Amino acid sequence: MTLIVEKLKKSYREPDGKILRILDIPSFSVAQGEQMLLVGPSGCGKTTLLHVIAGISRPDSGVIRIDGVDVVRLSEAARDRFRAAKIGYVFQTFNLLPAFTALENVLLGMTFARNRRDRKRAGELLERVGLQHRRTHKPAALSVGEQQRVAVARALANRPSLILADEPTANVDRANQQHIVDLIRTTCREERVTLVMVTHAMEVAEQFERVDRLDVLNRVARTAPQAEEAEEAVA
Repeated sequence: MTLIVEKLKKSYREPDGKILRILDIPSFSVAQGEQMLLVGPSGCGKTTLLHVIAGISRPDSGVIRIDGVDVVRLSEAARDRFRAAKIGYVFQTFNLLPAFTALENVLLGMTFARNRRDRKRAGELLERVGLQHRRTHKPAALSVGEQQRVAVARALANRPSLILADEPTANVDRANQQHIVDLIRTTCREERVTLVMVTHAMEVAEQFERVDRLDVLNRVARTAPQAEEAEEAVA
């Protein structure tokens, strides 16, 4: 899976009618199987970039080509189907369903892609992230680090081509940060999945061979820092 981003622009209209520019990225690409870390301070557009790559949000203009498909040109329904089939997303806030067990949350990743619910694979993924013994526990009975590991397993459930990880260590303590990053990287390597991870934690950068600064790639962030909290609320 190769990811190519070209001439990408994204903005939002504020309540007073003004245009809030979030992204203006001339280009970047990620090769098949490559693991890339994007770093940058709060407000440089990290979450918005992942949202537009995943097709959760549509950019104003530009090209986002994944496996040769320009996601920007797809309809909303087609983007949803493409995301379910090709992309695994590790959310900063986990987004686990509280009424579902760890196993059921992983199986849900297959349901979104309209694939057969493969309980064997779901169990193997939970074993890979060290939670085979917690498969029947619901999120409330899991630690924060365990919930993040379930989220990683769910993102891999449908054998995606690309994993997008949004600040996956933001809600875990420092002792678990390296473990979570190692887990994501090792699993992606074993599954031959391309990885794009974003973070503002510079200690995470030490674990990656390729580290790009989004506040350098993004021309908006070079000139006028924006409030990422506001951008995420709109997205």
